Order: sequence, then C-alpha cells, then structure tokens
Amino acid sequence: MRHLGPVLALLVVLAGLAAAQQPAPTPPQPLPTPQTLPQTLPTPQTLPTPLQTSPQEAPKPPARARQDRQDRGQPVTVDADRMERFGKESLVIFTGNVVARQANSVQYADRMEVYLDEKGDRILRTVSTGSVRIITGDCRTGTARRAEYSDLEQRVTLIGNARVWQEDNVVSGETIMIFLSQDRSVVQSSKQERVKAVFYPRDENRDGPPRKPAQQPCAN
Repeated sequence: MRHLGPVLALLVVLAGLAAAQQPAPTPPQPLPTPQTLPQTLPTPQTLPTPLQTSPQEAPKPPARARQDRQDRGQPVTVDADRMERFGKESLVIFTGNVVARQANSVQYADRMEVYLDEKGDRILRTVSTGSVRIITGDCRTGTARRAEYSDLEQRVTLIGNARVWQEDNVVSGETIMIFLSQDRSVVQSSKQERVKAVFYPRDENRDGPPRKPAQQPCAN
C-alpha cells in the first residue's frame, strides 16, 4: 500500500492533464429566427390613365356648299306665258318669257322643260332653250343657246356659244359646266374656236381704296 500511493497520485495528475487538453464543448447555436413576412402585399403599380381625348369634329363643309344646300330647300317659282303638264312623263313645259327663281338664283329662257320625280315632289333636271341667261347665287352670269340643270350632280351646263362672267372676269367657250356645290367650272372649246378667258388681278393694297365697292346682292 505504501508503494501504491505515489502511483495513484501520478494517475490523478495524468487524468487532469488529459482533461485540460480536450477542447471545451461548443455551446449549442440558437435556431435561426424565421424571417417575418410582410404584413401587407406590395402595392401594385398604377397604370397610367389614358389621356381623355375629345372626339374629332367632322370637317365642316365649305360655306358655299352649305349655302347651296340651304338654297336647294327653298321653293322654286316659275313665271311664263304658258304651262303644259304631262303626268305620265312627270314633265312640265313652260314657254314664253320663262323666269325661274330659287333663292338668289334666276334663269331666263324662251322654253323650259322641268322633269320631276315619280311623286312630282322634286325637280330632277331642267332643260332650257332660247335666249338662255342664268344668274347664280354668287352673282355669276351666264348665257348660251341651251342650258341643262342636274339636281343630283348640282351642275349647270351651258351649251352653244357659252359665256360666263363675274365682275370684269370673263370666260367663253362652246360648253361651260358649272358645279355649284364644288365651286368648280369646266370650259370646253369647239372645233372652230378655242376657250377664251380674261381675268383682272385684285387690288392687294389694303390701305388704299378698294378697286370696286362691296359686292351687293345680285341684280336679277
């Protein structure tokens, strides 16, 4: 037993050294905290509001076209020495110093044939012969041997030595077609004579006196 004392003491020392050389146990790591989800969903981006565009207005017809439409709704009065009506043909013939008026337009002739629709409520076309003279709503005057008017096309055709003038401007030819609603004219020549036109320039001097007085209602 006296010899076992030093041995036991040596074993105790060796055990202490072994324990000191072992690494200290790593403390347990805490579990990761779960990420908190946002309580509210992200606000969706607002789409841009489209611009409020007003509907485009339909282009207005020219002033002359509007005036022609108004004139077409006006009554037609005809004065003559004689009138003859053919019901089956929807035809009315005026003879002798014929004067036809509608709004500010006038037509003079020796004879005028008026063709109506089936109901007799609307004039489809007219044919005038003999000393024909017309005055349009814009104060153009025309003469010819024969004049034909088409209501559908709003066209007046002067045939035979036709001549149209307005103030000092003059145009002449064998045939002159006047498209009332389009402010357009077509002049055709004959085999013997070409189209002739005379136009006077307007006075552009605004400060000076006008070349002619303001236009008055057509003298018809």
